Amino acid sequence: MQVILIQDVNNLGGLNEVVNVRNGYARNFLIPQGLAVEASPSNVAQLQERLKQQQKKEAKMLAEINSVIAKLKEGAIKIGAKTGTSGKIFGSVTSVQIARAIRDQKGYEIDRRKIHILDEIKELGTFKAKVDFGNGNETEIEMEVIAE
Repeated sequence: MQVILIQDVNNLGGLNEVVNVRNGYARNFLIPQGLAVEASPSNVAQLQERLKQQQKKEAKMLAEINSVIAKLKEGAIKIGAKTGTSGKIFGSVTSVQIARAIRDQKGYEIDRRKIHILDEIKELGTFKAKVDFGNGNETEIEMEVIAE
């Protein structure tokens, strides 16, 4: 019997996948548990429509991510830090400060957990960090740490 999986099922398949299983397994476990539906022609048509909608959504999201990446690459982000007389920063610049600076200067809210600082930032100067948007979309941003 062919079924369409509604959720990921261990050792069987993933979401929206059409798989062949035995009749008893489908009727007694998968369908009653809400893990799958029978692969009738109408259910297969609904699956194809869902996949088409998902592809459109992903394409729109990718275009939005590319516009954010272009905006982030336009110029260096300025981050203010308190310094001593020798130019060293009290503490270090964190991803929280970088996310706040991006929000204030570029207008985009980026989760601090998606920002990866390449080198420890403990002095004034220009540094780089990576922003990971997921699905292999990442960009390197430039930051300029200045005295407050």
